[in-house]
Amino acid sequence: MKAKGLVLLAAAMLMFAVVLVGCKKKEQPAPATPKVKAAASAVTKADQATCPVMDGNKINKDVFVEYKGVKVYFCCSSCKAKFEADPEKYTANLPQFKK
Repeated sequence: MKAKGLVLLAAAMLMFAVVLVGCKKKEQPAPATPKVKAAASAVTKADQATCPVMDGNKINKDVFVEYKGVKVYFCCSSCKAKFEADPEKYTANLPQFKK
């Protein structure tokens, strides 16, 4: 009977410890400053969803080139090569270069 009581006591103590640890308040991230918010909205406005060479194909974020300081994404490496050969042909339809 004593062993049963010790087991119950140990289980109660363990549950109490779990409740205490689980009740800790999680830290909230600091709110974004206005500069960060403005930068985030600027990025959203210039998001590129389709390949400029194969208009309509979804982009692959791993295939890109930096042109005039801006990343331009493509669906495949063949499109990247075509863009690099004549970039001005494709920039008119890219949201990154619209004013």
